[in-house]
Formats: sequence, structure tokens, C-alpha cells
Amino acid sequence: MSAMAYWATVPEKYNIAVDVSGQNPDGVAMIYRRLGGADQHVSWDWLSHRTGQFGSYLRQRGVGPGDRVVVVLPASPDTAAAILGTLWIGAVLVPTSPLWSAEALGHRVRDCDPTVVLTTPDRAGDLGGSLPVPVTALTGDLLDGVSSACEPEPTAADDPAAIYYTSGTSGPAKGIVHAHRWLLGHNEFGLCHELRRGEVFHGAGEWAWSLAKLLGPWRHRAIPFVFPQTGAFDPVALFGALASAGVENVLLNPTVVRRLRTAMPDAGARLGLTLRRAYSSSEPLPPDLADWFAGQFGVPLYDYYGLTESYPMIGVLPGTTPPRGSMGRPLPGWEVALLGEDGEQVGPDTPGEICLRAGSNPQFPLGYWNRPHDTAAAFHGTWFHTGDTAVRDQEGYLYFLGRNDDVIISSGYRIGPYDLEAVLDAHPAVAESAVVGDPDPDRGQIVHAYVVLVPGQESSPELTRDLQEHVRTRHSRFTYPRRIDYVTALPRSTTNKIRRGALRSATTTRRSLP
Repeated sequence: MSAMAYWATVPEKYNIAVDVSGQNPDGVAMIYRRLGGADQHVSWDWLSHRTGQFGSYLRQRGVGPGDRVVVVLPASPDTAAAILGTLWIGAVLVPTSPLWSAEALGHRVRDCDPTVVLTTPDRAGDLGGSLPVPVTALTGDLLDGVSSACEPEPTAADDPAAIYYTSGTSGPAKGIVHAHRWLLGHNEFGLCHELRRGEVFHGAGEWAWSLAKLLGPWRHRAIPFVFPQTGAFDPVALFGALASAGVENVLLNPTVVRRLRTAMPDAGARLGLTLRRAYSSSEPLPPDLADWFAGQFGVPLYDYYGLTESYPMIGVLPGTTPPRGSMGRPLPGWEVALLGEDGEQVGPDTPGEICLRAGSNPQFPLGYWNRPHDTAAAFHGTWFHTGDTAVRDQEGYLYFLGRNDDVIISSGYRIGPYDLEAVLDAHPAVAESAVVGDPDPDRGQIVHAYVVLVPGQESSPELTRDLQEHVRTRHSRFTYPRRIDYVTALPRSTTNKIRRGALRSATTTRRSLP
């Protein structure tokens, strides 16, 4: 079945908030782990009442259909109600992270020109004098006396619902505009997670990057478990909370899993976490990490591939066994192809750019906010070009190689960084690694590895030679890193992606060997 035929039943009228909110008032909408450690079971009755109050409040503030509402709030029941209230009245939600600086938020606010900016009391004081619009603090009495009677806006499925801003690692952050139909395209919760009514689900990461981990489970009548992060990330605390809350279905990311492996190598035996489905997103999943997770928790950890523009295009369906290191196949309803530089599809075992047929999925964006030229260039052609490179085997399974601008070309060989990093990360002395290409007059580029060692491991010339030989024997002789620098941490963006540009420009390291 073609992607177009798969999605032929998308309705003309559709409102995300109305869709996910029509549930049993006495049922549990969310389990929220309070900072003191106790779980708050939030009912749909409370959440629906609070959603109506937020909708009424925003309308009183002059917010109408299509107006932007910037939410600078951590994950919480009130934040969830503010999100639903914004969507309920047909306004455009702009989710942002309270961890962003005033400067980063200022760019996004100026770009989207909101009617209301809603944040915490402490951030309101910080942001109040730096943003071009008034800032409203979400205090305990903000909605006192506000009616919960609020008629929903009968939005069209193509009306704008949310603006997500890119991480801005390659230029100013762009706002990606998604329509209400966007949530319908998230079929992974049914096809892959196979969510059940009443099942407790946890999606790692902030809501600023994706609300699908909250809204998707609600569409399937599952219960999101929300674990607020304060201070330094504690993987043992997170996974212990998942176990005590009865979470059975998870969407994680490799950074979270990697940190758990480092902090508690025998986590499966000690935590008592029983899982039915587990998937990973946000960055490529190293095979050794997937193996460790499966060995600990007794379920496979499968990879997803996608971007903020459309996600996940590629994944693994339950009951199938992908080859080790594969991120899966295109999911049903996603028309994905690998294209060569000539714009034609490449054959098996040939690297190509991952491309999505334009408009073939409800998630396909309306465009970039206030950037008509960028919108036309990215979304109005036959294919949306991701900028990522992969290779397909004879069975149709896809293997991630890297960003087009991250691919290292050495002595005529095209070398994908993530493949090498997976090999380096499998070495017992390595906690995590990242590789980039350094200019070389003879080879064009050489592989330069940045390595974070496991606690207690010291760098040495002997270890460098051992790592180089490890890559030679586990990958290939022409791909080994001719330069290795040992660092205490890798630079990452706010979405936990490695900032390779920062690595390329780095001039000071703990150790540098040719």
C-alpha cells in the first residue's frame, strides 16, 4: 500500500486536544513523580477542568486561532494542561525548554511573535526585561476564578498546531510548523509500541523537543509517566522510578541508556524493571548498547530514525529481528528512499541520502515559520532531503552512516562516524566517543576520535595503540583513528546530539597523538 493510500482517512476537521481529551473522567491521565519521590495520579477530570481554564484564560488575554503561545515550562500536570488549552482554542503552541538561556529564548520569541509567553515565576524575573513581549508567570493563583467552560475551536487538520525550533547548531534556529494532523502521523505508538489501554508509558527527554511522547500515548488511552529532571541527571533514579511506577513501555535515547550502563552495569538484576516494549531515538543506537540493554531487561531495544520535521520514518516492527546495527526499515505509511547525488535511488549496499517523499505522511510540515524561501527549498519538491546518509542491504534494512557533512572521506573511502563510534564504544575502556575528519594533505582527511574513558581508566600511549588496533580488527584497517584525544565530556546540543562542529574547531585537548 502506498503512503498516500495508507493515510487516505485523515479527516478534514481535527483538533489534537479534542482527540486526546475525550476519555473517562475518573481515569488516570498521568502519573507524575513529585520532587519528594511520591507519585501523583492525575485524573482526566482534573486535567480536563484545568485545560478548560487555560483555554478560557488565553482567550481572555486576546489569544485567538493561529496566535502563538510560547510555553517555557518543565514537564508537569499544569504544563500538560497549558499545552492542551492552547491547542483546544486553535492557538499555535511553541514549546521551549526552561533550560535555554534568555538569548536563545529571545531569538525564538522574536521570530514567532507570540501573544503570550508563559513560564515559571523564577524564569519570569529572568526573562521579563529581555523579551519583546510581556511574560506571564504560572503561579498557583493564576487561574483562580477562571471558568473551565471553554468551547473547542473546530480546527481543520491542516491548521497550524505547533512550532518546534531546531537546535540551531548549523545556524539560527528555524521554527518547524506542524499541523494538527501531525499527531495522526505518529503511528509508531500503535505499530511498534503496541500501546494498550491503561498501560504506563515513559518517553525520555523534554517536551520542548517533542510532545508525541505525551500526546501519542493519550491517543491510545495509555498513561504517560512523567519524571521531572532537576540538577544532574541520575539514570539510576530514573530507572528506579520507572520500576516503582509500573512502566512497561518506554521510549529512551542512547545517552540515557549509556549512563545507566556506566552507573549500574547490572541494572537488570537490581532494579526490578519489567518491560514489554523498548525503543530508542534522538541519536543512533550503538549495537553494543542495544545488546547490553536486552541482556539486562530481557526485551530488545530497537532504534528509530527521524527528524523534528518528520519522525519516525524508520523503525522495527515487533516480531521482526533486524540485523545487528540496523535501524530497521521504513515504517508503514512512510515513503522513504535513498537517493544519490544525481537524485536517483541507489541500489543495495550503496550509500545514499535518506529522503522522504514530500507530503506523503500527515506529519509532513507546513513549512518553516516566516521563511518562505527555506520552506519552498525544503518541502515543495518531490523529496524532503534529510541530510543524513545510510545504506540499505538486500533485505531492505537500513544502516545509518552519518550526516552528509559528517561523512569522512579518507583516501577515497567514505567513512560514516557513527559506525566507528559504535566500535570504539564497545571497547571496555571507553564510555563514549565521537569521530570527525581532520584535513590531511595526503589522504584528504584522517579520522580523529574524541574519547571519554570509563571511571578509573587513565589515558596512555598504550591505550591509544590498543584502541587503534581495536578499530582495525573490529571495523577495517583504513578507518582506524590516526588521532585520538581524551576528553572528560563530549560537547552536546540541547537535544543531546554531539556538536561535531565544536569538535572540529577544538584546539585544546587533554591528549593528542598523530
